Amino acid sequence: MSSRQDKEKAVNVQVLLRCRPFSDDEHRSNAPQVVTCNDYQREVAVTQTIAGKQFDRVFTFDKVFGPTAKQRDLYDQAIIPIVNEVLEGFNCTIFAYGQTGTGKTYTMEGECRRAKSGPKGQLPADAGVIPRAVKQIFDTLERQNTEYSVKVTFLELYNEEITDLLGPEEIPKVALEDRQKKTLPLMEDGKGGVLVRGLEEEIVMNADEIFSLLERGSAKRRTAETLLNKQSSRSHSLFSITIHIKEATPEGEELIKCGKLNLVDLAGSENISRSGAREGRAREAGEINKSLLTLGRVITALVEHLGHVPYRDSKLTRLLRDSLGGRTKTCIIATVSPSVHCLEETLSTLDYAHRAKSIKNRPEVNQKMMKTTLIKDLYGEIDRLKAEVYSAREKVGVYIPKERYQQEENERKAMADQIEQMTASLEANQKLISDLQQKYNSELQHSADMSKKLEVTEKCLDHTSNLLSMTKEDLKQAQYNMKEKDFIISEQKKAENALAHQACVLRSDLEKFSRDNASLYSKIAKGEKLSATNRSVVNSFQTDLASKLDILSNTLNASVDQQNKHLKSVEDLCQSCVDSHDKATSELKKKILASKSLYMSHMEAFQNVVLLHKANANATLEDISSLSAASCCSLDQLLSCVEGEAQNIFIDIQNLLTTHRSEMTHFTQELRESFRISLDRAREMSNFIIGLFDKYVEETSKLHSHSNNTHEAQMKSLEDFQKAYEEQSKLEEQKLLADISSLVSKHVTRQRELVGVKLNSLGDAARGNKAFLDEHTSTMEFVTKDAKRKWEIFAEQAENDCKVGSSFSAAKHCRMETMLQECTCTVDSAVQQWKKSHAAVNDLSRQQVAEVEALVRTGIENNEQHEAEIASSLAVAEEHASISSKDITQDIDNLLDEARNSSSMVVSTVEAHFAELQQLQENHSGQAAGINTHADKAFQSSYKDYEPTGETPARSEPEVPSKGAIESLRAMPMESLMNEFRENHPYESSKEPRPSLIPRSPLATLN
Repeated sequence: MSSRQDKEKAVNVQVLLRCRPFSDDEHRSNAPQVVTCNDYQREVAVTQTIAGKQFDRVFTFDKVFGPTAKQRDLYDQAIIPIVNEVLEGFNCTIFAYGQTGTGKTYTMEGECRRAKSGPKGQLPADAGVIPRAVKQIFDTLERQNTEYSVKVTFLELYNEEITDLLGPEEIPKVALEDRQKKTLPLMEDGKGGVLVRGLEEEIVMNADEIFSLLERGSAKRRTAETLLNKQSSRSHSLFSITIHIKEATPEGEELIKCGKLNLVDLAGSENISRSGAREGRAREAGEINKSLLTLGRVITALVEHLGHVPYRDSKLTRLLRDSLGGRTKTCIIATVSPSVHCLEETLSTLDYAHRAKSIKNRPEVNQKMMKTTLIKDLYGEIDRLKAEVYSAREKVGVYIPKERYQQEENERKAMADQIEQMTASLEANQKLISDLQQKYNSELQHSADMSKKLEVTEKCLDHTSNLLSMTKEDLKQAQYNMKEKDFIISEQKKAENALAHQACVLRSDLEKFSRDNASLYSKIAKGEKLSATNRSVVNSFQTDLASKLDILSNTLNASVDQQNKHLKSVEDLCQSCVDSHDKATSELKKKILASKSLYMSHMEAFQNVVLLHKANANATLEDISSLSAASCCSLDQLLSCVEGEAQNIFIDIQNLLTTHRSEMTHFTQELRESFRISLDRAREMSNFIIGLFDKYVEETSKLHSHSNNTHEAQMKSLEDFQKAYEEQSKLEEQKLLADISSLVSKHVTRQRELVGVKLNSLGDAARGNKAFLDEHTSTMEFVTKDAKRKWEIFAEQAENDCKVGSSFSAAKHCRMETMLQECTCTVDSAVQQWKKSHAAVNDLSRQQVAEVEALVRTGIENNEQHEAEIASSLAVAEEHASISSKDITQDIDNLLDEARNSSSMVVSTVEAHFAELQQLQENHSGQAAGINTHADKAFQSSYKDYEPTGETPARSEPEVPSKGAIESLRAMPMESLMNEFRENHPYESSKEPRPSLIPRSPLATLN
């Protein structure tokens, strides 16, 4: 039992694998990678080339960390739980194992051991396992807020010699390699473990003190440069942290919990030919490989469960004895290189690590000590140290030669090995004895079983002999029993006759009870028939109720459909209104554009007339100027005597013509300015009308969106109402089936309330829609009146502008006629003066004057024609403006009428919808009243109760014979009859008959 419990407590050693990245030298040499890590599947694959073929060997470990893994990843995933177990009172060991140059020391210590550069005392990213474990321990202890003490030791194993890395230096001025370090002996502690005699234990108070001790010890550690590693560790190191934590029991007693963490950094195995080690370095490498080889043999012996485990072959294995197969929780960190140059060492490391997974430890929590016990042990240790110090100072101790001490140590080691071998053989013998004892016990059990079988067989033989003798006696007894048979049969016949008579009496009673049962059954049948009738009434009522509820649901559905149709019609009316507004707007825009183009054409016509008049006047003036020049040239000599007077006359004529030209130019400019003002006003009115129609479009879109929102809200309300009604109907139907007579009125009332609430909500929504439409219609009417007023003002302004232009043109025409008359008078006076002054040239002067008069008449005719054209253009423009104004006013009136018609149609549709909703409410109330009346009729008139008929038999007590009377009819027991017969007819036999041993049934004797 205890061995099975020990097996259940056993746990495997945890093995981690870490693969370092390529070094700079390996990158420069382009070394192929032969190791592939799969962190998720925790596998490591090694590629080998054998006989030109590649083979992959796959190893599985507890955790795998590839070249990209950080120090923090390894610590968080693997080391934190181990440190927590140390704080719980376990002994734990973490050691790094692998080839030299694969990162063991980096993993355990890291590049930067102290967090001097980190903010707030945080560790750097390259900090290793030891600094992180120290920081975690002190952080946890500070959080627990308990009393504790922490002690550390740091030793080095170099060439099978143990030295204290924390001890005082004896010769500080000597070089590091030449220092003579004091070796410490390794001794048994009497409890199956080992201790190092004279090892310094430093008490620390915080993590910084441990970092200082770690730096001091690492500086003393032996390192050297090889071809494989620039700073190769030449020794094994063991850094131990012992923690004592004070706890208080519920009874108030103080206990001390102890935990120990061993952090081991092993020197790496190396190939001397590849590392370049010579002389002393070669001897170091040999000792390192020897101790690691012993460690490998210990692992092999533990995995294969050999009888002898060679712990004592090396001090390294003796130090790690409790960690390999002992009571300590162990974690091995195997480090490898990914390069092909280290393939052989990598495979060796992987094999050792993979085999180490099978080692089973049986970790135990350290026993908690009482505070007084610990103090007593400490006092004893102090006394022992005082005695040693006194002995060393006074030289009163035992001193022996070194050779004898070594000899005694060798003998003691041999005796210890012999004791271990004898212990192993003793365990084997004890196991053999236990096996033989089990076989002996099984043979004893078999013998006891055979003895029991023999006793049973003898008993069976005796029983068979007795049966044979008794069978002979039974033969005689059988003849006597035949006589007894007749007597017994006669007695039983008497009892049978008495029983037959009693059976007849019971038969008559049974017939009476049968008739009573028949009448009871007929009563039950009547009750069942009445129940069936009532059940059919209930079923028919349920069917009618379901049909009426279906009719009511169909009515509601039809009402919902009708409401949807009404809403659709309202939507169509709104859409048609919007379409008509859009169409009217587009037509108004077209008409306005046509009016604009017409005004532009009239303006161009005015400009053309003015330009034509200007050209004709210029041509006339040019002709007059040419004729005057010709007359001056031809009559220069004739008119020399009257040159002064003629010059004055011509200057007056030229001044009049210049004045006439300026007046014409000014008239043209004023006419152009008046038409430009009219055009600007027309454009302003056009923009106002366009804005008006944009406002119409916006109001129409608002109306459309509101109609859509109202439609969606009403549809959603109707759907919610329908769903609520269906759910409520289902629930009420189930409740009605359970208790119809008491819930019909409640159901009808609840349905009426639900429909009333929904109808009120729909009526409110319809009234809201009507209010919104009225508001929108009033807005449209206001906008339309405003537009009509603006258009009338514009028409008046245009008419006034046209009148002003016409009067201005008439005034200018009168002015031009006056000026022409003045010019004609001046010419007549000049002609008379010429007649008086130049009688000789009358004919020529008449001819020239006639030509001038012809040109003037032509100019007058052109002016009259220009005036007529301007008047006609003004008339046409006024006519077109009035027509356009009337058309736009008519379109606006039509648009207003259509809006009013649409609003009235929407109002009529809403009123019709409201009337239908009232009709639906009345129909629903009528149907609910019909359901209530039908329920009253069904449960008050059709449902019948059972009425007594008086045919039920009266209750009567049957006359049951008593038990004594029945017992009196029973025949006498067989033994009594036999005794009576034997008294009257005694059995003559020389031997008293024995009772039979064979069990018989009670009727066996009778038969």
